[in-house]
Amino acid sequence: MLSGGFEKNPKPIFTEGRNQLEFQNMREDWDHYEPLLGALLRRMPSLDTTEILRLVNCPESFTADMRCIMGESATVRNYFVLAGMNSCGSSFAGGAGKFLAEWMVYGYPSANVWPLDIKRFGVLQSSRTFLRHRVMEVMPLMYELKVPRWDFQTGRQLRTSPLYDRLDAQGARWMEKHGFERAKHFVPPGKDLLQLDQRKTFYKPDWFDIVGAEVTCCKEAVCVIDMSSFTKFELSSSGDQALEVLQHLCSNDLDVPVGHIVHTGMLNDQGGYENDCSVVRLSKRSFFIISPTDQQVHCWSWLKQRIPRDNQLQLEDVTWKYTALNLIGPRAMDVLSELSYVPMTPDHFPSLFCKEMSVGYANGIRVMSMTHTGEPGFMLYIPIEYALHVYNEIMNVGQKYGIRNAGYYALRSLRIEKFFAFWGQDLDAKSTPLECGREFRVKFDKGIDFIGREALLQQRQKGICRRFTMFILDDHDMDLDLWPWWGEPIYRNGSYVGMTTSSAYSYTLARHVCLGFVHHYDEDSGAKLVVTPEYVNSGNYEIEIARQRFSAKAKLYPFSSLFTQKRRKDEMELSSFQGK
Repeated sequence: MLSGGFEKNPKPIFTEGRNQLEFQNMREDWDHYEPLLGALLRRMPSLDTTEILRLVNCPESFTADMRCIMGESATVRNYFVLAGMNSCGSSFAGGAGKFLAEWMVYGYPSANVWPLDIKRFGVLQSSRTFLRHRVMEVMPLMYELKVPRWDFQTGRQLRTSPLYDRLDAQGARWMEKHGFERAKHFVPPGKDLLQLDQRKTFYKPDWFDIVGAEVTCCKEAVCVIDMSSFTKFELSSSGDQALEVLQHLCSNDLDVPVGHIVHTGMLNDQGGYENDCSVVRLSKRSFFIISPTDQQVHCWSWLKQRIPRDNQLQLEDVTWKYTALNLIGPRAMDVLSELSYVPMTPDHFPSLFCKEMSVGYANGIRVMSMTHTGEPGFMLYIPIEYALHVYNEIMNVGQKYGIRNAGYYALRSLRIEKFFAFWGQDLDAKSTPLECGREFRVKFDKGIDFIGREALLQQRQKGICRRFTMFILDDHDMDLDLWPWWGEPIYRNGSYVGMTTSSAYSYTLARHVCLGFVHHYDEDSGAKLVVTPEYVNSGNYEIEIARQRFSAKAKLYPFSSLFTQKRRKDEMELSSFQGK
């Protein structure tokens, strides 16, 4: 009989500078093993009279997020790592070895391994104190049941916005992303905070009504979301080098007038997304690049490896220099108009445009007419020394317009109901713009052979074998049924066709919305066939949640089209009623 376990009180080693330990030098520690032995005897009482032959005490490596580390170093070219197996090395060895070998030989693995990529970590997760505390939390969690949206408790408040204390005092509940504290939602005064934190479930969460109120405020008044964790780079040059480099790296056309914002992908040779970003042309020779939070190390490495070593080119990580506030809602233009004394209407401030302006007493605020949600509003990139002043001014002026704080859960609901894909969740190095309905962000005719162009042209000619699709659950009871969180199987006419990549409750439609990729598998061979819009639209779909299937409507266009159609129908019915 062989028995072991993951103790609740693990003992970290290598904390005193040692980095080698022979396996046989680990001594028996019966006191440490006693809780595991007691649990074994409770399950198998007959073992109480048996003889224990040996206690093996062995070292194992664990990582800060319970996933192994794989891939090429961000700082040393052609230096590949496969480590931190979290006591699963024997079961992972075959697949991990295969993917790493492909990576070393071909430059990329045959599967999406971003969740394991070493570049998901940076120097901020290399502190010995951080690793000691986090690993002691990680090990007991290996076989714990983890509810959706759970968070680590150790290694927190490592990276914070200048507004952290202010938002925390106003009821912010926090989540962590790449070491950065981000507000999930804000608990209104009078709510039982302890009860709210303790009741964790796979069903309808306690924060449902709180997030619903934040979403409603975003649609009817104005909300402010601190999004300072976004990765931010500046690329500049003495001549046209910066533009030439970005034209080669980006699929969209960056040769736009100063002040314009371009949503674009940075693709690999296979046409997949290495980065999904927004690029602002600050001047003829400088650009501001905004990327997802966890792209900081990966994107920096990707850019540094592909930017020529030219003294005329300067790439700088300015993530820490700017606080980013997302001002969402129809009254956002009223708030900013009062604070800047500048008209903020679409006629004076068109969509996807950036102006450097004053807000309150602060100068040099980069104001952008976008919100990453499809709702009206603005992104403000504020030098950190002005952050608290600008936030206070916005909240003071916004009181008359019903302003309130909002968190990332509201942002998630808004972006998913608008069919906005996020890198790292919906998009990865294996997803192409053609598969995601983003061909309009690919400029094949811009006159420059950008990375991935040839692969996309071939894919466009042959047809795509999967298509990003939105699903609206029909017969799902949000109060009684288990919720979809992500990773649920998708069925078309009773046959499996893919998995969901993200999901959220749409407070606008009063339905759950799931996003995911639909495949077309040959019934006999299982080979992947071309997926056409007609194929997607002609099927009857179900989403399976915990072995229960719920019917769903598939859509290939964003909810904004649905909202417009519904609004027009309501207006026609109202006009007809008024005519009567």
